[in-house]
Amino acid sequence: MMDEDQILVIEPRQGLDILKGLASEIRVEILLLVQKRSRNINEIAQALGMAQSTIATNVMVLEKAGLIRTESIKGKKGMQKICHPVYREMVVKLKGEEPQQSRDDIVEVEMPIGLYTRYNVTAPCGLCSAENIIGYLDVPSSFLDPARMKAGLIWFETGYIEYKFPNNSLYKERPVTGVEFIAELSSEVPGTNKEWLSDICVSINGIKIGIWTSPGDYGDRRGKYTPTWWKLEGSQYGLRKSWRVTPEGSFIDGVKISDITLADLSLEAHHSITIRIGVEESADHVGGANIFGRGFGNYNQDLILRILF
Repeated sequence: MMDEDQILVIEPRQGLDILKGLASEIRVEILLLVQKRSRNINEIAQALGMAQSTIATNVMVLEKAGLIRTESIKGKKGMQKICHPVYREMVVKLKGEEPQQSRDDIVEVEMPIGLYTRYNVTAPCGLCSAENIIGYLDVPSSFLDPARMKAGLIWFETGYIEYKFPNNSLYKERPVTGVEFIAELSSEVPGTNKEWLSDICVSINGIKIGIWTSPGDYGDRRGKYTPTWWKLEGSQYGLRKSWRVTPEGSFIDGVKISDITLADLSLEAHHSITIRIGVEESADHVGGANIFGRGFGNYNQDLILRILF
């Protein structure tokens, strides 16, 4: 079933594979058909007046792009492939103007994902570096292991990981226009499941900024930077998400999610900026979290905090 609230926000530079999947009139017509109801390959071919082989080829492209999901079920004449929609709505966000800010207008800090200052997690959980597992799997006390400083991947089911960034806004005599937090994240399930929803919450200075519902835990292909020793059955990559707080409100990937503003963060009252990533037990979708850092995933970056002036 499609989540009725599931919206895909596409950033062109990061979503070229998705845009290529959409770059066909046939594939767009297939998407429009399955939005109305799930259909098998034969039904789609009949509706569009095309050969089954043509439809099957285009369905494979859509499936690879993550725009539909398929399942094989037993039919009257053998197995049949059923096509289901994944997203109710897709939005292409053109954000080309943002990087035009000068270096003097941005102070950026990249925090290794293993340098957290507090944690409270439940199993399944664990962490690993680009070379090996750190501590023991599914043992929360392993998060105290000093080797966590080298972590490139952290996962847990519920709870939180908390980081303290330096509050560099105190040392510039200029007004702050925004605070942005960027991370590569996904859901977490034993093995992987690209349709495993999870409500991942980010808080800044104890103020809940907003929840992003992760579509799944991705293991369909190896992450661009994920080491070869890491089993393919494990989480491979996430989605790069941005939480931004401005005087006008809070945004995820440019889409407004709440009325929390910069004033609510009380930056001037803190020498550090506290960021918490968590999955609450009371969430609608308790599907865990993977946090990807350098040496894992698709972006080879740790956690980024930007203060905009």
